[in-house]
Amino acid sequence: MLDYVDVLKKIGLNFRIARVKKSLSQEAFAELANVHTNYIGKVERGEQNLTIKKIVSLANSLEISLDNILKID
Repeated sequence: MLDYVDVLKKIGLNFRIARVKKSLSQEAFAELANVHTNYIGKVERGEQNLTIKKIVSLANSLEISLDNILKID
């Protein structure tokens, strides 16, 4: 059974994988998403508690589906 920390870490990893596949730096991703670079780092490390609104916004910035981001298995 997963707790919320595990879920945040997995979502963060999924964002990192998607970002790297698009050959984007954290800085470039942050610029696309209109957030600070530190925020992207926290998201990718699973340290930032994300709202659904922010997950959708970040996924849209990378032009990827929510299915890819929310894969927890």
